[in-house]
Amino acid sequence: MAAALSVQQAGNDVVLLERYRQARPAGNILNLWPPPIKALGLLGVDISDLGAPCYSEFRNVHGHKRVGIDLPQDVIRDYGGGFIGLLRPELYERLLAALPPGVLQVDRGVDSIEQGEGGVRLYMADGTIEEADVVVGADGIDSLVRRTLWGDSSTREHNLHIFGGVTYADETDVQRGLCVVSHNRKVQGSWTSIRHKGRNGFQWWVLETHDAAEEFTGDFHATATRLGADFPQPLPQLIAATDPADVQRWPIRDRKPLKQWSKGRATLVGDAAHPTSPYAAYGAGMASEDGYFLGRRLAGVDLSDYEAVRSALELFEAPRKPHTARQSQQAYILGQMFHHAPAPLQYVRDLVLDRTPLLQKVVGESSPGEILEQIDLIDLIEHDFAATLG
Repeated sequence: MAAALSVQQAGNDVVLLERYRQARPAGNILNLWPPPIKALGLLGVDISDLGAPCYSEFRNVHGHKRVGIDLPQDVIRDYGGGFIGLLRPELYERLLAALPPGVLQVDRGVDSIEQGEGGVRLYMADGTIEEADVVVGADGIDSLVRRTLWGDSSTREHNLHIFGGVTYADETDVQRGLCVVSHNRKVQGSWTSIRHKGRNGFQWWVLETHDAAEEFTGDFHATATRLGADFPQPLPQLIAATDPADVQRWPIRDRKPLKQWSKGRATLVGDAAHPTSPYAAYGAGMASEDGYFLGRRLAGVDLSDYEAVRSALELFEAPRKPHTARQSQQAYILGQMFHHAPAPLQYVRDLVLDRTPLLQKVVGESSPGEILEQIDLIDLIEHDFAATLG
């Protein structure tokens, strides 16, 4: 949806093909950093009162602070907080509301794609054929477009799974405005403030190892309760207050970063290009940024000109690849470090994280740097975009 909005703003006709009968969010819990919030606002999405502003910390299971994500006060002021807690359904509704009529076409599955210098042909599940100048694969971790361009590649199983939930219970003793990511020796237990359609609440998640080859048959809420029991309040309190129907589970997997996203008249965005573990807390944010930058790079480009399109897509992906690869790889490494370290090393790991600034440097300092860099890039691209449109 972000890609469609940006490409349409650049003056191009856009068709967004959705294989399901409606555009639906995958899951509920979500946080966004300032760059995607900025990008969404520029795309015409209503970002007023979107989520709860939070300050983010990593802690050990005893509450000792290991990392703080410190952003400049002007960034917090301008974008409604450092880390925004919200729910995916509201973001989807706001994106849908921003789309021009007729752009989104539902129940339009694509079976195969062919391209040449003259254009792209999409063979639809209903037997029809769509023709286009450019095709954008925004079709997730199992992307047909990615597979068409670059062949099959295996998913990288993290052998982790996550349980998450949402509660609007009146937990008056819980401090709002925080995102707390905590770890004991084997489990991550976290919570954050949210705001959803004008209601204040909390989202939480717990994460542990799980063999991806084994089917999980347990009760989601009971398992989350067990995993959260060793953590300090309010995590156990928030889990207990959550309706079991509002608890979801996701196995964690990704794919190794691609060296190239685009080929000819086709490119990739979001999870199709860089599926990312939630340890990065940046998957939906990077997808929104991708869509924003793609449309801006296509502004003023003659889409009938094969070489012009190919050049524009290369310019789009060049700065995105290192940024998204860093986030994806860091998320994978953190997951392995916190959950797959051999037992004899867990004590040493925790001692280092509690007594040294290592994690602060790896996460607490690098993350704000990446965030500020993306904001600056958006400002630069938006200036060029305005000049291109006259």
